[in-house]
Amino acid sequence: MKNSRKQWKASNRKVFGIAAGIAVFILISISGYFYYRNWQEEQLALERREEIEGLVDEYLDAKASTRFKEYVDTLSEGLVSAEGYTRQELAERYETVFQAIGVDTLDITDREILYDEEADTYAFRYTTLMTTVLGETEMMAYQAEISETEEAKAVQWDHSLFLPNMEEGDTVSLSYTEPMRGSIYDRDGNMLAGEGKAYDAGLYPAVLGEGDQREERLAEISETFDVSVPTLERLLSQNWVTEESLVPFKVVDVGETPEVPGVLYQQTTDRLYPLGEAAAHLTGYVGDVSAEDIENDPKLQSGQVIGKGGLEYRFDQELRGDMGGQIALVDSEGEVKEVIVEREKQDGESLTLTISSAVQSELFAAFDSEPGSASLMDPESGELLALVSSPSYDPQLFARGISLEEFNAYNQDEDQPFLNRFTARYAPGSTFKILSSLVLLESGTTTPDKVNTIEGLSWSPETAAFGDREITRVNDSVTEVDLKDALVYSDNIFFAMEAFEMGTEDFVEGLSQFPFGESFELPLTMNPAQLANNDRIDEITLLADTAYGQGEILMNTIHQQVFYSPILNEGTLVYPKLLKEAEGDSAEGIVSAENAELVRELLLEAVTDPNGTSHALDQLDYAVGAKTGTAEIGGEEENETNGFLYVFDEEKMSYSFVGSLEGQKSGDVIDRFVPFFSSVPGLLE
Repeated sequence: MKNSRKQWKASNRKVFGIAAGIAVFILISISGYFYYRNWQEEQLALERREEIEGLVDEYLDAKASTRFKEYVDTLSEGLVSAEGYTRQELAERYETVFQAIGVDTLDITDREILYDEEADTYAFRYTTLMTTVLGETEMMAYQAEISETEEAKAVQWDHSLFLPNMEEGDTVSLSYTEPMRGSIYDRDGNMLAGEGKAYDAGLYPAVLGEGDQREERLAEISETFDVSVPTLERLLSQNWVTEESLVPFKVVDVGETPEVPGVLYQQTTDRLYPLGEAAAHLTGYVGDVSAEDIENDPKLQSGQVIGKGGLEYRFDQELRGDMGGQIALVDSEGEVKEVIVEREKQDGESLTLTISSAVQSELFAAFDSEPGSASLMDPESGELLALVSSPSYDPQLFARGISLEEFNAYNQDEDQPFLNRFTARYAPGSTFKILSSLVLLESGTTTPDKVNTIEGLSWSPETAAFGDREITRVNDSVTEVDLKDALVYSDNIFFAMEAFEMGTEDFVEGLSQFPFGESFELPLTMNPAQLANNDRIDEITLLADTAYGQGEILMNTIHQQVFYSPILNEGTLVYPKLLKEAEGDSAEGIVSAENAELVRELLLEAVTDPNGTSHALDQLDYAVGAKTGTAEIGGEEENETNGFLYVFDEEKMSYSFVGSLEGQKSGDVIDRFVPFFSSVPGLLE
């Protein structure tokens, strides 16, 4: 009996053990199942989150860089369609608006992914800062929902993702407030370029008549205003034109409003250039912004006026000022819902030059369209009083829109009216002997008493290196030649002899004290003065040519003013200035006061000496010093010449002058400008 009980208990224990094992196994299996399922769900959730993160990154990256064709690919196509767009149309709208307001990139910050656990949906939010043509916007907050289907995940687009608070039917408007362009004034406050009164000449169809009468009147208008009949017909054929319309065809100046049947006038404002051709190369002109201008500067807008040449171009940003305006969200009724960014206009700054309008006009008139250039400078302050290039062009034509026929007439003119000659460089000829004299005196090679014996009109050094070349002079009446004679009679041979004696290295070293290769602080586009092509004089023939102003020297009239200024300032070189507010600059001790004074006195004698090359200037009723120069130019068939003249007012030291005439000699320059020199003192008072 006892054994049976023991067997039963053992059997029960065995069954219980098996059951317990099975239970443990089942429990472990169930736990494993739930653990695996949770792990799988977590992996799926993680993958889902990563897909959402990738979608949001793609969306924001495309928007930040304004790649809108990629941007719309992240959007739910169904919702885009529901808002009335295809993806392509939506991308084009984004591009149109953002380009119009000048947004290239967006600064996107505060990106955050949002998960709604209860709804099991994702969204995201971010803030954007845009830099537009009118400046920065305030931070704008966006939020978007994510749509998820078995096929794809996408951003749910609506109009508020274009701009916050935007709704269907809303548009983005951009309006500008044009600033007043600054003016350019001369030293006395006279306008050289600025806003002034003008008239729009317009066709009045009601008075033109019909048939033969209309043809006759259009022909008369064409002849009177120099506008072709086809151009007038094209203007009249515009869709908006009615019998009572005023159809503008030309802007004309005050006083140029003749009574012509079929033409009416309406007062307007225009950019005026009172000196016209006389200052065209200085002032330049303005014109409408072109497609090329906008490509170079995307901040420019169609319809704007910008500087196209001269100081109008050089100081365009200062003169133009800053455009004002407003970018706004506008509803379907045309009402402003929200101002996105707004900026007040900033009128342009005005410039005051050192130029004298009276002198500028008188000097330009003296050229009478002959090719050449001239500058007038206050030798003590460096203020440029006049800068003239002849022939010239009418800046008003360009500002108002020059016709192709008018442009071609200028462009095909063999005298090149578009060439700015007062910044162009030429060989200075014998006026350069002023500089050579200073260098030779400073070295001690030349002294006031030193005499060279020179016979005849030509001479050649006894050296094989010079070959069979000869140096010539224009006057052989003096055989015992000193520095005074050399300057008064402009003796090439004397200066060549002295340069040979001084030696190439020392002569070049002496000239290097002057600002060759140096750019002046002027708002003009011009190359520095050049001594030689490679900044070296390594041939004896080039040394000779350089000594009397030929060779490879290149200077404009402004350079010459500066280089010769020490003789009028006790050895101090004075740099030029064109802006009245600019600080003057100078370099003291370029040469000694004694040598500067000596050369100055010798140039006075070049005028008073009856045989001097500048004696024709002795007829003036005030004392002047001068140096002439005739520079040879290698032509295709024969040598041609440019005539140069340097003059300074000895009595009041009110001006120094450097002028040139192309294809002429120095005597021609004196003859042309004597009347001008007679008037200068009065003009400067």
